[in-house]
Amino acid sequence: MGFIEDITKLSEQVRKRADQVVGEEATKMALIVPFLSAIGYDVYDPSEVMPEYVADFAIKKAGQFEKVDYALAINNNIVMLVEAKARGQKAEAHDGQLSRYFNGLLTTKVAIVTNGVEYRFFTDLRDKNVMDKEPFFTFNILEYDTKDIDNLKFFHRDNFEVTAITNHAEEMVYVKGMTQLLGNLLRSPSEEFVRFLVTELGTVAPSYEIKGRITGKIIDKFKPIVKKSIQGSLVELMTRSLTPVIDQPVEPPIDVDIEGGDIQPDPQESKVVTTAEEIEAFEKIKAITQTSTSYNYQLQYKDTVSYFGINLVGKSTWWFLRLYLSSQKKSFVTRLSVDEVKSLASNFEVQEVTASLGDVASKVIISSVSDLDKLTSLILRCYEAEAAKHQTLTPDVIRMEKSA
Repeated sequence: MGFIEDITKLSEQVRKRADQVVGEEATKMALIVPFLSAIGYDVYDPSEVMPEYVADFAIKKAGQFEKVDYALAINNNIVMLVEAKARGQKAEAHDGQLSRYFNGLLTTKVAIVTNGVEYRFFTDLRDKNVMDKEPFFTFNILEYDTKDIDNLKFFHRDNFEVTAITNHAEEMVYVKGMTQLLGNLLRSPSEEFVRFLVTELGTVAPSYEIKGRITGKIIDKFKPIVKKSIQGSLVELMTRSLTPVIDQPVEPPIDVDIEGGDIQPDPQESKVVTTAEEIEAFEKIKAITQTSTSYNYQLQYKDTVSYFGINLVGKSTWWFLRLYLSSQKKSFVTRLSVDEVKSLASNFEVQEVTASLGDVASKVIISSVSDLDKLTSLILRCYEAEAAKHQTLTPDVIRMEKSA
């Protein structure tokens, strides 16, 4: 079952049972825990989902240490905190202990306040390592659209990456603010906005230029003209967007590397320690791909808080395996379909996972890195499937990208 189907199923369950849920503990078990499971966390693994988490810097009050309801970890790094409210309570306010935990745990970049229906996501856009007072994203399990699902996918365990989330959160916040600003200007143009438009009229054509000083009288004259112009422009834009463009060549989408390019690496990512086990896995995979008779791409790895990725020629969007080698459980995800993976890994447990960031399609559960030796056909197929997408590149081009 894919991610969208998981959320749809959970939404139906919450709709049926929400009225029967009373109190915070019932909210956790009936509503919040299933949500954590739906976004990819093993709720039965205490090293991954830690209820009633107490940090070593916790403050003691009234004889008890402050705690957060849930701490979510990936590869032993706490990446998200969850504060639970009872179903029916507002999920708006959070008390000081959540922000103290967020500020104190350097690997944590996301905090959630939820009543089991509404999930409010916080990060540290204003001040580094200081939890914002306002959420950058709100998800309602009973009322969501496609865009909400796309945003939620960033927090799935298989996709979780600090840099991508931070960049996306910043974009969401400023797009929201800019949309409100533009909406206000379009509904009620300010004097400064009208003045700007009148001043710029001459750039359209010399005959439109307003000569002399732009006085208050001229501004008042042009205010109704600007409103009509805005309405006409919006109607024209909507008409164009709804009219099919005939014989218009379609440009291929730009392959944006959200994990590379000019984005500066997050300081938390630089603290990731590549283990000997991960290096061993990389060497095994590299040896397997070198047996290919069709392709000869060089490989590199990308180590993050959430996964250990293997990609072609050092380009992180050209990945074909992502490994999860924490001490509690081990697995790797591929871009191949579940049916194809099952046929190549018949003795292993294969799961379907969300097709979200990076088009993850299937997960293979392994007991140790040595299992990779038993999965050479699958690994080779993953490598060649990704290499085939980029086969138009010549070896010289590949070497140039490698050295760039």
